[in-house]
Amino acid sequence: MDNPIAALTAALAEDPEQGPDAYLRLGRALHAAGRFAEAERWVGQGLDRYPDAYGLWNLRGGLLRLLRRPAEALAALERALAIAPAEEAARINRGAVLLDLGRATEAKHAFGELVAGLPGSASHLANLARAEAALGDTAVARDRLREAVRLKPGYLEAWLQLAALAGSAPAAALRVLEEGLASNPDAPRLAEAKVLALRTAGRSTEAQAYLQSLLPRLDDQAFVHFHLGDLIVERDRPAGIAHLRRAQALAPGLHHMMLLAQALARDTGPDEGASLEEAFGLAREALDAEGLNPGHRKILSEIFARVCAFAEIDRLGDFRTLGRAWAESGRQTALLRQLPRVRSLDDRLELMEQHRLWGRGVEARAAAEPIRTPQPRSPDGRIRLGLMSSDLRRHAVGYFAAPLFDHRDERFDLYLYSFFEGPEDAAQRAFVAKAAASRQMPGATASEAAQAIADDRLDLLIELGGATAMNRLEVLAWRPAPKQASWLGYPHSGGLAAIDWLICDPITAPEDPRLLLETPLAMPRSWIALGRGAFDDRHAIDPTPPAARAGGLTFGTANNPYKFTREGLAAWAQATAAVPGARFAFIRPEAGAPAFRCRILATFAAEGVAAERVVFHPVRGAHMPLYNQIDISLDTFPLTGGTTTAESLWMGVPVVSLKGPALYERLSASILANAGLGDLVADDLAGFQRIARDLAADRARREMLRRELRGQLRQGPLGDTAGFARDFYAMLARALDRA
Repeated sequence: MDNPIAALTAALAEDPEQGPDAYLRLGRALHAAGRFAEAERWVGQGLDRYPDAYGLWNLRGGLLRLLRRPAEALAALERALAIAPAEEAARINRGAVLLDLGRATEAKHAFGELVAGLPGSASHLANLARAEAALGDTAVARDRLREAVRLKPGYLEAWLQLAALAGSAPAAALRVLEEGLASNPDAPRLAEAKVLALRTAGRSTEAQAYLQSLLPRLDDQAFVHFHLGDLIVERDRPAGIAHLRRAQALAPGLHHMMLLAQALARDTGPDEGASLEEAFGLAREALDAEGLNPGHRKILSEIFARVCAFAEIDRLGDFRTLGRAWAESGRQTALLRQLPRVRSLDDRLELMEQHRLWGRGVEARAAAEPIRTPQPRSPDGRIRLGLMSSDLRRHAVGYFAAPLFDHRDERFDLYLYSFFEGPEDAAQRAFVAKAAASRQMPGATASEAAQAIADDRLDLLIELGGATAMNRLEVLAWRPAPKQASWLGYPHSGGLAAIDWLICDPITAPEDPRLLLETPLAMPRSWIALGRGAFDDRHAIDPTPPAARAGGLTFGTANNPYKFTREGLAAWAQATAAVPGARFAFIRPEAGAPAFRCRILATFAAEGVAAERVVFHPVRGAHMPLYNQIDISLDTFPLTGGTTTAESLWMGVPVVSLKGPALYERLSASILANAGLGDLVADDLAGFQRIARDLAADRARREMLRRELRGQLRQGPLGDTAGFARDFYAMLARALDRA
C-alpha cells in the first residue's frame, strides 16, 4: 500500500501480536497526520497487549496532552518513567503537562533537574524559562532564554518565547523578533509572529507591506497568503479571496476555511450569488468540525442567516449559550445576530445582560490602559460635538445624518472621527467640508483613537456606527468625551456604562426601562429624517400600480435576511396565500443563491403558495426602482426595518409592521406613525395578517398612497429636515445644560 497508515492498520488488524514497535509506528504516523484521538486508541490497544512498553506510555502521554486530558496524560507519563526513569523525552513531557495543570513549581523542579544534568542544552533552558515565567519570574526567564539563543541562535521556540515575554508591549516583542529574524532570515514561524505583532499593535499597513515583501521568497507558506488575504479583502475582495484560497490549498484547516467562507459570503461582485452558495457549502462542511470557537460560530451564523438556514443556526448553540460566548470573547457585533432570535421578555432581558457582559470586558481593558485627560478648554460659547462613524459617506447612516450638516446650528462645531479603510467618496468629502475637523484613523487602536478624540476636548461624542463594518463602539469605554451618546447605527443598548444617552423618540423608546441601559434622549417627533442622497426624485414612481400591470397583487421585502425568522417567513407566506393570485417578491442579492431560494420556496409551499407565485430579484445597490414591482411591503419582526421601511414609503409602497416591546421592535412603528400611517402597525400576528389582507383589498388607498405618499412624507416630520436638525441640536443643548 502507498498509504503507510493504511498499511500499518491493515497489518495490525491481520496480526495484533506484532510487538509494541508496530503500535508505536502507527501511533506516530497518526500523530504526524493530526489524527490524535485515533492514534491514542491504537496506542491504548498496544498497551493492552504490551503494558510495559515505555515508548507507548510516553506517546500516549503526549497524545492525551494534545487531546486536552492533562490528568490522564500525567498518569501515562508517570507510568512511562516508572518503567524507564532516566528517559529524557518522558521527563520533558511530564514537565510540560505539569505546566498545563498549573503546577509550575513542580515543573520548575523537573526542568531544573534536566538543566543540571545537561546545562548546555538550549531546549532544557527554554523549558525551565517557561516554568519560571509561569511563576512570575519574568526577568529570570528572559535571561534563561537569552542564554538559550546564545547557545543555539537557530532555536526558534526560544525566540518566540522571548517575544511572548514582552506581554502587552508589541514594540518590545517586535524588537525581539527582528533580532531573531536577523539570525534566521525568513524563518516562517518568526515571520508570522512578526506579522501578528504588527497587527496586534494596529500597524496593519506595515504588516501588509511586510507580507508583500515575503511573497517572492515564501509563496509556499500558507500564513503569508492567509494574513495578506485577511488584510486586503475588505478593500480588494477578488485579490483577498485569491490569497485566502491559496492559504486553504496550502494548509487545509478549519481556520483558513472559515476566513475564506466569510470572504466569499461578503463578496458583492457580479458573482455574489455563486460566492454565497460556495460560502454556504463551506459553512455546512465546517458545522460538524471539532474546535469551533466563538469567532467561527459568528462567521457561520452570518452565512446561515443570509440563506435562511434556520436549522443550522439552531445547531450553533442556544440563545443564552451562544450570545454569552460571543459577549465574553469580545464579539459585540455578533450580538446583532441575536436580535431576531428573541421570543420572550426573558430573551430580551438576557440579551441586555449579554451586551453588559461585553461592555464589562471592554471597560476592564480601558481601565488597564487609561488615556491622558486633556485640560478643560476655556469657555467660548461653542459646543464641540463629535460624530464617530465610518459610515458618514454614501451609506444609510450618512443619509440620515445629512440634515445635521445641511442645517447645522451655529452654536455647534462638528468633529468627525472615522475608521473607514476605503477610498473617500463625494458624500464623505461633503461631510468633511462642513466639519470643524475630521480625523481619519483606520489603523488606530481603541485607546489611540480615544486619546485622539479626547485631545479635541469635546463636549459630547455621539457614536453612529454600532455593529456596522469598520466601526469601533469600544472606543467609548475610555470615555474620551465628558458626555457620550449612541444614535442610528445600532438598534439596541451598546452595553457600555460609559454611554450616557441613546437618542430615540417617543415611539422607539421602550416602555419597560429594563430594555435600555442608557438614558433615553427623545426627539419630540422622529428619531430620523430623510436626508439628501437617497430621498430625492431620482427614483421615479411608476404611476400604474403593480397589481394593474401584473394582473395580481404583489407583497414583498427588501430587508436583509439576517432579520428573517421562521415565524416571519411563515407570516408572509400566509398573507400571500390569503389573497387569491397574490405573489411575493424578494429584492435581495441573496436571491442569486440556490440555497436561499430553495428554503424560501419550501416555506411558502408549506403555506400553500406555489413556486411561480414567489419572485426573486437578485440585486445589490439598484433596488429602489424594484419597489415599482411591489404593492405592499411586509416588514420583518421582531427586528423591524429602518432604512428599508423609509425607502419603501418613499417609493409610494405602504409597509405593514408588527410592534414589540424593545427599541429594535419599534423602528418601523415610529417611521409609519410619522408618515401618517400608524394604522399599518399591528400589536400581534393576528393583527398583522388582518392589516395585510385589508390593505390588499383596499385598491383605492394603495393607489392614493402611490400618488401622494412622497409628498405627504415631505410635508411631515420625516421630510422636515430643517425642523429635525433644529430639534436635534436644541435637544442636545438642553441635555448638556442639565448635565
